[in-house]
Amino acid sequence: MAEDFYKTLGVSKEATKEEIKKAYKKLAMKYHPDRASKDKKQEYEEKFKEINEAASVLGNDEKRANYDKFGSTEGFRTGFEGFDFSDFMHGSSNFEDIFSNLFGGGGFRHRQTQTRGADLYYDMRIELEEAATGIKKEITITKKELCDECHGSGAKSEEDITTCGQCNGTGRVRQTQRTPFGIFSTTGTCSQCNGSGKTITEFCSKCHGKGVVSVDKNLEVNIPEGIDTGFRLRLAGEGEASKSGISGDLFINIHIHPHEVFQRTGDDLFIEAPLSFSEATLGTEIKVKTIDGHAKLKIPAGTQTHTLFKMKNKGMPHINSHGKGSQFVKVIVKTPEKLSKKEKELFKQLQKQNNKKSLFEKFKGRIFS
Repeated sequence: MAEDFYKTLGVSKEATKEEIKKAYKKLAMKYHPDRASKDKKQEYEEKFKEINEAASVLGNDEKRANYDKFGSTEGFRTGFEGFDFSDFMHGSSNFEDIFSNLFGGGGFRHRQTQTRGADLYYDMRIELEEAATGIKKEITITKKELCDECHGSGAKSEEDITTCGQCNGTGRVRQTQRTPFGIFSTTGTCSQCNGSGKTITEFCSKCHGKGVVSVDKNLEVNIPEGIDTGFRLRLAGEGEASKSGISGDLFINIHIHPHEVFQRTGDDLFIEAPLSFSEATLGTEIKVKTIDGHAKLKIPAGTQTHTLFKMKNKGMPHINSHGKGSQFVKVIVKTPEKLSKKEKELFKQLQKQNNKKSLFEKFKGRIFS
């Protein structure tokens, strides 16, 4: 029987403590119940227990020597007493802490935990102009807060809170189980008091023993300038409350309404500006809308339609840093649809002039080519 623990960890009887530690870490990570699919959950839990039982013995020099000599688990099971597998399997995955317990000879100690309230989520929609300047918004959320009648105890009065008779106030109950390797003791959360160590004889009339009540709460949210769709703001402690007094957080998901003029890409803005045929041909200066007002833009002569002009520092502010993005202006040259007789005559003269230039360019090309 002495070789069973060695087989469990997949090491030889001559394995060093470091080799045992390495083998344990590999197997513990492989068979951690959190990694199992639903149909293999129980199988992983049993395997995980076997791995820890083997490591608790082979990782301790005195227990290992006793095991090698007598091939029995009796006499060293106390190092495994008090360890709650269910807490461990759904709790810490820090194997360095586990090693210090297994290989340090101190045995496992249960770590008391407090229940934290649930996190809440809120979708907020704002305008692009509000995102450009930053803004404060007031919202109303429905959440659970500590009952102001019993201050979270759930009892009508302090006299109605008594020590749990099942766990004697520890919040833990011990169970002893006989296995092929010997008798092992494990502890779990007390089902009578759910781990609190206390029971209530008469509940609070307002929260009915829950310790928390639902309320509507108004909150002011600071929206930083430059924020974009997809950003999430965190308001610490503004989530659901719990009887332990530890509240969850509130997360604000930001959504920005599409703008009728601007298109946004990162911190850059894009806009279209119409130009007349004469403005594009002769050049001009136009007034362009920006996110915070208007600005002038010079258009050089001979500008073609769909030309893109860049206006530095006219875009959205960089969030949590200095400076701004750019604004890009795409000019659209508008072809006149209706012309007066005089305008038609002018365009015909221009067309003749362009034709003459074209013929001259062709003639010049033949001579000098």
